[in-house]
Amino acid sequence: MIVGTTAAAKILNISTSRLRFLLASNRVEGAYKTGKIWLIPIFNGKPILIKGKRGPAPQWRNPRKPAKRVIHVNAAKIRQNQKQGLQEPVITVKQGNTNQYAHEVEIPGGCRIVYRPDRPFSGARVWIESLYEVKLINPS
Repeated sequence: MIVGTTAAAKILNISTSRLRFLLASNRVEGAYKTGKIWLIPIFNGKPILIKGKRGPAPQWRNPRKPAKRVIHVNAAKIRQNQKQGLQEPVITVKQGNTNQYAHEVEIPGGCRIVYRPDRPFSGARVWIESLYEVKLINPS
């Protein structure tokens, strides 16, 4: 006996769209298409479905820890800039074997370290700015 997709889907108790997916991936044994219509043979009251492959086995990896970043303010460079009238960057961001120099460093979370020798803030040339509430530990 041969049936169409609607009847075969009812027999298998699945949706017609799921059956069309199985037909497109050649997982219904003996099914063939004539024009726009799928013809599905019935064996012992049901169409025979071929088991699918589940894809490649996952390749699990241990997530690598991100390299630690260290922000350093070079006081010797500040003194050198003052003596020679320069404005070279004094903030260093160290990550692994690399060093990057900057006048400002923004830390995600609302913090920023600033170096401005030409416009000191209350006498300080390097400071940290934050838009978030700052908790004081052991205040005097």
